[in-house]
Amino acid sequence: MTALSTTPADVDMTPRNMKFNLDDALGKDWHDNDPFKTAFFNAMSILFPIGEKHFIDSVAKFADQVTDEKLLAEVRKFTIQEAMHTREHRKFNQRLCQLRGYDLDRMEARLTADQDKLEEELPPIVGLYSTVAYEHFTAIMADRILRDTRILEGSEPSLASMWRWHAFEETEHKAVAFDVLSAAGGTHDIRKKTMRLVTLRFSQHMLFNINHMLKTDGYSFFQRLKIWSGGIRWLFGREGFLRSLKNEYLDYFKAGFHPWQHDNRELLVSFEKEIEALAA
Repeated sequence: MTALSTTPADVDMTPRNMKFNLDDALGKDWHDNDPFKTAFFNAMSILFPIGEKHFIDSVAKFADQVTDEKLLAEVRKFTIQEAMHTREHRKFNQRLCQLRGYDLDRMEARLTADQDKLEEELPPIVGLYSTVAYEHFTAIMADRILRDTRILEGSEPSLASMWRWHAFEETEHKAVAFDVLSAAGGTHDIRKKTMRLVTLRFSQHMLFNINHMLKTDGYSFFQRLKIWSGGIRWLFGREGFLRSLKNEYLDYFKAGFHPWQHDNRELLVSFEKEIEALAA
C-alpha cells in the first residue's frame, strides 16, 4: 500500500549523540525528593532498552514496503534516535540498579518474556501494531513533560535534561511507526485492539517495577501503601500526570486518527535551543 510521510515538513528529525553523566543523581530520590515520582520514572526507564529495540526491529521488518523517500529517510532517523535512547537508558538503568540494589535482570526478564511470546505466537505485523501503540504512549507523555513544567519540577537538573531530550525526540518522530504501519496495510480495528493489550501490559510492568523498587528501598508494606496513595493522586488526581493525557489517549481509538493531529510543533520550537545546547 502506498503511504506518504505525514510528519510536517518543518519538523527537523535530528539524531543527537547525547551522553549524560548521571552517577551522582541516581543514588537518591532525584525527583522532588519523592520516592514515588522517582520510582515512576525509574520504572519507565527500565522498559526502554528492550522496548525501543523492539520498536526498531518492528519498523525495520516493514521498511521494505515504504516507497516514499521522505518516510524512508525518517525511518533511518527514527532508528538512530531510538538507538541513542536505548544506549542512554541502558547506562541509566545499570547505574541505578548498582547504586540502589534493584534486580535489573528480574525486571527485564519479565518484559523479554512478553516480547518473546509476542514474536513466537503472532505474525510480525502485530509487533508493528504494538510499536505504534507504545509510540502513542510516549508521544502524549512527552507532550506533557515538555508542556507542563510541574511534571519534572524539583528534579535533579541532569535527569530533567535527559527526560526532556527524550521527550523532544519522541515528539519529532512520533508519526514514523504509524506511517510505516499505514504502508504495511494496518487497519483501524486491529490498531484499537492492540492498544488495549499494550495499555494492560504497560500498566502491569510499571506496577511490578515500581513496587519492586519501593520494596528494595526498604519501605514496609504500610509505608508503601502510603507512598502509593500519594502517587495515585499525582498520577490521577485533578491535575494528575496520567489523568491529563486522557483525551489524547482516547483520540487513538477514533477512525482517521493520526499522531500529528496533536500538532505540538510549538514545543519543538520552544525547546530547540535547550536540546541543541545539550548536544553541543
